[in-house]
Amino acid sequence: MRWIRHGGAIVILGWICSGCALFIQPQIPTGGLNSDTPEEGPSYSGDGRYLAFSSDRNGQRDLFLYDLQTRQLVPLPNLNRRDSSQDQPALSADGRYLAYVSTERGRSDVLVYDRQTQRSQLLTANLRGTVKNPTISGDGSQVAFQTNQLGQWDLAIVERNNLP
Repeated sequence: MRWIRHGGAIVILGWICSGCALFIQPQIPTGGLNSDTPEEGPSYSGDGRYLAFSSDRNGQRDLFLYDLQTRQLVPLPNLNRRDSSQDQPALSADGRYLAYVSTERGRSDVLVYDRQTQRSQLLTANLRGTVKNPTISGDGSQVAFQTNQLGQWDLAIVERNNLP
């Protein structure tokens, strides 16, 4: 697979399995899916409608949600904060819940943003150590992530319904 830049858009050249035909897929230029800064950590919702990713396009690490049906960024009020960075997004099946890592408290924490209430829930308030790579169950009720709280990288699972 090859990537080339053509007139401000990125074009992906590659092979698809059925008949090994060559395809060309233009990507949305700045203001949509791609910008002049690195776009990283893509995560699809289970229904395939949404794509979450992190980017430095606003001068710091923020999270973005792209609606593949409307081909537009979806607003995420109260998620990205100027005093912290947000990274490593993971989406629930319908895209309502977004698990992510934030440095909001001066260290890495796992939070879950609810697009309906426009609020984030802190999952790692009493956890010591570093966290990374969150993933969320289809219904958004459980979040798994890596933590080095015990001196090695282990997996933790949090039931969101059991939190205050």
